[in-house]
Formats: sequence, structure tokens, C-alpha cells
Amino acid sequence: MSGTLTPVAESAPIPVPILAPGSRAGARLPLALKLAYTAFMAVLVPTYWYYYGPTNFLYFCDLALILTLLGLWTESALLVSMCAVGILAPQVLWLVDFGAGLFGVPLTGMTAYMFKTENSAFLRGLSLFHGWLPFLLVALVWRLGYDRRAWAAWSALAVVVLSVCFVFMPAPMPDPGLLPVNINYVWGMDDTAAQTWMPAWAWFAMLLVGIPLLLCGPTHLVLRTLMPAPFSR
Repeated sequence: MSGTLTPVAESAPIPVPILAPGSRAGARLPLALKLAYTAFMAVLVPTYWYYYGPTNFLYFCDLALILTLLGLWTESALLVSMCAVGILAPQVLWLVDFGAGLFGVPLTGMTAYMFKTENSAFLRGLSLFHGWLPFLLVALVWRLGYDRRAWAAWSALAVVVLSVCFVFMPAPMPDPGLLPVNINYVWGMDDTAAQTWMPAWAWFAMLLVGIPLLLCGPTHLVLRTLMPAPFSR
């Protein structure tokens, strides 16, 4: 036996592949969820466009549907956080109003269209997304994290959309049919007649201030407190 020891050559480090953002292996959202949501939107968008027209997509809830689709595929914490901070509170109100309507006790009138038998049952069925979208958004924000820029981003978007609806879109009318009128309630809570509690400009100004501060503001504080921060890739 030789008294000299032969040094053992160190093995070369094994390279670890870095997953590119958005790659399937690095995805945080199930592909099945993305495909199911996309399939739903593939039905809803052309159907709404045909029956209601493109202006229907100015409703905050419909804007949130589109942004959520983009947020799902890009796994963007900002996009899903914007939708969550923007529509969670209104959608909870929608659910309460719809539930009360089922028992014949309408509260705000915002879900009255769901009980009009002259409206297509298929269209009303599609509108049930108001019931599950807020729960989906909470799950997405929990998975992707809450981006604190969402409140400012949604507030800016809301001001622009409200201004377009107030200046350019149809006001309430006695029998609007399926025509989108009074979009985002810029003339009051009733689609058949404008509110008379205050001047129209005062109501509009109240929305411009109240939606970001009184509706979305508390939601922002709750999400910022309870939800995790966005995860880095």
C-alpha cells in the first residue's frame, strides 16, 4: 500500500435550471382553472356583445371579468388585486340584494333584472358570475398576494370609466330593454329614472369621491392586512 493519498477530484456542480416567469413548471395557478375560466369568458363575451352591445363592458363587474382573465394567464398580483379591491364590496352587496330578492324583499334594485321573466334565462344565468367571482378573487389574491398599488390603480380606472359613463352613455329611460343605461349607477340606483335627491352633478361627484374612498378604501385596508404580499418569482 502506498503511503501517499491521491486527492479525489471534486465533482462539477450540477446546474439548476431557472424557471422563466410564466413557465408551466413555475406556475402558481392551476391550468385547469385558467382553461375553465377562459371557456366561460368565451361564452359570456360574445353573448353579452350580441345582446347588450360593447358598452356593457363598461360596467365595473364586467371590466373585472376581463382583467381577471388577463391576471389568471399572466399570474399578475396587480391585476387580480385591482379586481378584488374594486368589486368585492359591490359584489357582496349584489349577493345580499339578490338573496333578498329571492324572498321577495328587494333592497337596492341592483339585481331587479335577475327577476324579470321577459329576460332570457340564459342571460340571467350568465350573470350569476356575480355570485362566484368575489370568492374566486379572494382565492387568487391569497395565492398570488395582494399588490398594494391596486387601490390607486383601480381608483384611477374608476374615475375614467365613471366619467365616460356620465358624459357619453345613455341616462335612465322608462323602458330601456336590454340597452345598457345608467352604467355604474352614474344617474342613481334606478335604470328607469334618474335620482332626484340632489343635482345630477352632485351625485356624480359623490361617486367619484365615494367609490375610491368609502367603497374601495376599506376593502384595500382589509386586503392589505389579511392577505400576503406578492411573491417574488
